[in-house]
Amino acid sequence: MKRTMSYGKADVWVYRTYAKPLTGVRSIPESTFSGRKNILFGMNVKIAVEGEAFLSSFTDGDNTLVVATDSMKNFILKHAGDYQGATQEGFLEFVARRFLETYSHMTGVSISAEQISFEELPVPANNSFEPSPLVFRYSVNEQAAASIEVKREKDKIQTTNHVSSLKGLKLIKVKGSSFYGYVKDEYTTLPESFDRPLFIFLNIDWKYNDIEDARGDKPDRYVAAEQVRDIAYTVFHEENSPSIQNLIYRIGSRILERFPQLLEVTFESNNRTWETVLDEISAPQEGKVFTEPRPPFGFQCFSMTHADLESEGESSK
Repeated sequence: MKRTMSYGKADVWVYRTYAKPLTGVRSIPESTFSGRKNILFGMNVKIAVEGEAFLSSFTDGDNTLVVATDSMKNFILKHAGDYQGATQEGFLEFVARRFLETYSHMTGVSISAEQISFEELPVPANNSFEPSPLVFRYSVNEQAAASIEVKREKDKIQTTNHVSSLKGLKLIKVKGSSFYGYVKDEYTTLPESFDRPLFIFLNIDWKYNDIEDARGDKPDRYVAAEQVRDIAYTVFHEENSPSIQNLIYRIGSRILERFPQLLEVTFESNNRTWETVLDEISAPQEGKVFTEPRPPFGFQCFSMTHADLESEGESSK
């Protein structure tokens, strides 16, 4: 059995100003996103390092080869200033490779981060409003994230795994969703719904066929989290979904259609649909009153590849 043995540092908050802008992103019909200025480039980083050389620190308390986690934090912060790229994925891979280049007794690095979003704010300028290049608003909405694994294999340093993510997307559709026709037995108390509000939480992961596309060096091959987000809510708007399962399948299909450079898309969704309090109220149009749902909540997990699109195309013939 392979031993679990690693250690590292979490909650390394990195804020870099005036990183390289992300430009040249390929446009898609569902999104107005065209790039990031990267005036503020912020991340919360977690890193773990591996190596058989660390075994004696666990078994014998021998710290001779232990790189202090405080040093790891400083290493990440220092190299945030050296990074010349424009993407979170590129930064994480850059730092992970630098660790293995610097410390020969390390054999692997797993590094992940959640990007901290700062929203532009309009200010008066030229008899109109323009985004301030100086003042930004800290965003508490969904976050782009990424994780990278880098290994030392003989004399080479290889990136062995990567995942890009959109975490914490929360979408509510007030009508145009349904759920009916499911198994009904002595355990069933849920009434069928033919037009319900639907509130979902979404985490979406994607992998590239080629890790090079994640670095952003060829921005027309880069898949921005903002575009994935925009596809998700556009499909939610367009589709009259019979279930969350079908909804995430349609979102995944659209993502893979727009980005053939992707290998796989994976979803974790939560059903947080509000509980109806009043079905009818006095209002100019349709109106209802809702409250937060009681726990527990349902969830769905699903992954897709281009093989799903091919089988879908075959079934439609």
